[in-house]
Amino acid sequence: MSAFVQRRELLLGLAALSSAARIAGAATYPSRPVRILVATSAGGGTDLVARFIAQWLSERLGQSFVVENRSGGGNNIGTEMAARSPADGYTLFMANTVNTINNSLYPKLSYNFIADFAPVANVMSTPLLVLVHPSLPSKDAAELIALAKASPGKLNLASGGVGSTGHMSAELLQMMAGIRFTHVPYRGEALALTDLIAGQAQLMLSTTGSSLQYVRTGTLRALATTMEDRVSELPDVPPLSMTVPDYRASGWNGLCAPKGTPAEIITLLNREVNLAMDDPAIKERIVSLGGIALPGSPEDYGRTIAADTEKWATVVKFSGAQAN
Repeated sequence: MSAFVQRRELLLGLAALSSAARIAGAATYPSRPVRILVATSAGGGTDLVARFIAQWLSERLGQSFVVENRSGGGNNIGTEMAARSPADGYTLFMANTVNTINNSLYPKLSYNFIADFAPVANVMSTPLLVLVHPSLPSKDAAELIALAKASPGKLNLASGGVGSTGHMSAELLQMMAGIRFTHVPYRGEALALTDLIAGQAQLMLSTTGSSLQYVRTGTLRALATTMEDRVSELPDVPPLSMTVPDYRASGWNGLCAPKGTPAEIITLLNREVNLAMDDPAIKERIVSLGGIALPGSPEDYGRTIAADTEKWATVVKFSGAQAN
């Protein structure tokens, strides 16, 4: 037997052993605690979603699923850490819409969200509300657009930061409606809402979970929602697409794993997350965050990621937004 043949058979044998070890590992998964990395700070929407999914998986699979926050860098610090983690199922990542925005907002990322992650399961989608300060005369989206066209750049648009879902959703509105606001970014959605309430800004696109309470009390006025369906808690607020045809924007949260994670593990986790979507307690948590449950396959979630990455790249280019 030649040395070449011996070497080839040795490599094939090692590959077979590695494959067998991976299959055996997947069959006993999880055999130790699993961490779910979150690239935002504790207490935010993505963190809260990660925590109720972690609790569900812990109870269902008999091992601790522990949320670990690694915020900073516009979501990039925690995302890069997750991308560089071993693809063994013991590090997962709770992604959000900003991950698809960052792909084009940051020209020199050390990772690629689509190439370096395997979609596991989408969890929830969250519509945004087009909000204005009560002093603004606009009573609906058409009047807001007319006002913006009459005075380009006069209205101050608050957002949770450059590249945030609210910022990009507002840029999408400007692109599709042919209007222009003056963008005023803040360090987080809560600070932006505070100044909107104080009248320092005139409008904002904010997630329902963050802003619904202010609409209910009349502190802010909601002119439209950014998804096709009306928000159940605000049945009188129409979809923005009724004024701007084909407009659609949302925030979402979904579970990912480093690329190369065994398919058996991804299938198991996807099944368990989908079962969570049918649990009354989980449904209540999602509704409390202003969200809509999104059960589906890893392939479904992958299509959402790909479509949003392409969509937001167009909006980032239109806006000229640059990462801080």
